[in-house]
Amino acid sequence: MKIVSVGDVPWNEVKAQAHADGRRVSVWEKFLEWSPERMVIYARYDAGVIIERHSHKSDHFVFVVAGEVLIGDRPCPAGTHITLEHGAAFGPLVAGPEGATLYEIMTGDPRAVPADPEGFEELLARRGVQPLPNPPVPWPDWLAPRTDSSGSSPGSPPGAAG
Repeated sequence: MKIVSVGDVPWNEVKAQAHADGRRVSVWEKFLEWSPERMVIYARYDAGVIIERHSHKSDHFVFVVAGEVLIGDRPCPAGTHITLEHGAAFGPLVAGPEGATLYEIMTGDPRAVPADPEGFEELLARRGVQPLPNPPVPWPDWLAPRTDSSGSSPGSPPGAAG
């Protein structure tokens, strides 16, 4: 048995963007559990952050705890549960005006796999958003390198955001 308090786990910035209005917006994650079998995260999306349409190499369960996130063209307010089977793509994700807090579970390899890189680049350009390099965080030895579009920096997390 493992018991973890969200308040005891540090925030890790896993994605960052520069928006046209001068704001730096990010995805922040608390890794409540991170093993080869599963990843459990508590995530905070800053208002307006945009995450590319992607899938994961695992089943993925998302619960919107607070705020709202737009997934594709569907608003997902607090109280929304999303189930994604292994390889199911979703997004792009756009955090609402108050941001969003998510509780996520992935069973197996949590790395994100881009589903529409060109569409994501076009969306960012239309909105005047510049992706910033992935902030470094501790990366487990057993997990292969990051696979999402902005994942070129070593020591980066899986960006389970979304």
